Amino acid sequence: MSAPAKLRPATAPVVLTANGLADGRVAWLAAGGHWTPRIVEARVFAPGAAEEALALGQAAEKARLVVGAYTVEVELGGGIPVPRRFRERLRVTGPSVDAEPHPALSLAS
Repeated sequence: MSAPAKLRPATAPVVLTANGLADGRVAWLAAGGHWTPRIVEARVFAPGAAEEALALGQAAEKARLVVGAYTVEVELGGGIPVPRRFRERLRVTGPSVDAEPHPALSLAS
């Protein structure tokens, strides 16, 4: 379990993200309390409820469902949460490298 995250006051709505403990993939806390790989299903918390979101993340860490839970400020574009920071926008799109290795390119002609 990771150390408790430091909470900065949120100035925008937030969602809760972490990595799945079983597979390491990016996960988002959904409205039903389960974890999903899709941010469009993420539960959106009001800025004042960021502490509540973190408490849910810490409980999920104790239950060994996820690791590294933290809140992400989002903007709502057509009802869909869009992270404000580049780092989280990158996490939404998946790994920045392919999970499957590609054969080495032949440099001999």
